[in-house]
Amino acid sequence: MPGAIPGLRDAARAIREAGSLVATGHVNPDGDALGSSLGLALSARAAGRSARACFGGGFAVGRHFSFLDTGPVVDPGEVGAPDVLVAFDCNDPERLGAELAPVVEAAGTVVMIDHHVAGAGFGDIRVCEPSAPAAALLCHRLIRLIGWDIPPEAATALLLGLVTDTGRFQYGNTNPEALRAAAELVEAGARPEVIGQAVYESVPFGYLGVAGTVLSRATLEPAHSLVWSYLTQDDLGRHRIGMEDADALIDDVRIAREAEVALLLKEQPGGEWKLSLRSRRHVDVAAIAETMGGGGHHRAAGCSFSGTRDEAVEAVRRRLAG
Repeated sequence: MPGAIPGLRDAARAIREAGSLVATGHVNPDGDALGSSLGLALSARAAGRSARACFGGGFAVGRHFSFLDTGPVVDPGEVGAPDVLVAFDCNDPERLGAELAPVVEAAGTVVMIDHHVAGAGFGDIRVCEPSAPAAALLCHRLIRLIGWDIPPEAATALLLGLVTDTGRFQYGNTNPEALRAAAELVEAGARPEVIGQAVYESVPFGYLGVAGTVLSRATLEPAHSLVWSYLTQDDLGRHRIGMEDADALIDDVRIAREAEVALLLKEQPGGEWKLSLRSRRHVDVAAIAETMGGGGHHRAAGCSFSGTRDEAVEAVRRRLAG
């Protein structure tokens, strides 16, 4: 990701001059959206600035992210009209959630910082860099441009974004700058062992039963180079775990070497299905997800589907054959 990124210096200038700052991300923020927002807000506070973070969709910090310093997080109704609102990992204002709409409208300057290629974008200052593996990398560069130090708790939040969006630096989007930034964040006090244990090595015992059920259903379709399985609400209830505890199941399914693409279908309480897609090298699963109303990255994407499970699988098959 060499050279200047369009809009990033303008974003740094706007934030540097702001009296009040709010950082946010898409609803149900993943490690990247949450880590980037907290990384900026915590760094701003350490520099003596007024900064908060907020999220729509009835946000609550999941157990996997409980190690983060969420001191800056407030309810969207409390932030009023900030001088600058920075939205991370999101290029569609609707994905911020309805609760954030008044904040976006009232903000003096809206800054969008994302690394996805889909969508027209929004805001007064738009930063979109598809070569960046994570919004957290763009946030790291932004903080350096502003001239703030990164305190340890902010460094851990930013490292979370890098680790999760690069698949622990195993995905093809891992680039030299991401590795250099990770080293700088560890030097600043980030704790990779805490991230690793909390995110990747901590599941309730019931997860083992659910994983066994899901893996026993796995189906290999050589004609489409596809392996797929599904998870139901009954599975979760029988083993007494929540959907948030089942996020790692797609990684269990995707390791079958015979398949280029892995698909996990997760039944939602309302009856619709959420699809998680992964690919090894060649297939752009983000392009598939986008045609189904979702999005993501070249090798990791997702979407929702309101039909039956079989219809969802067939929709993916058609696009793979396409």
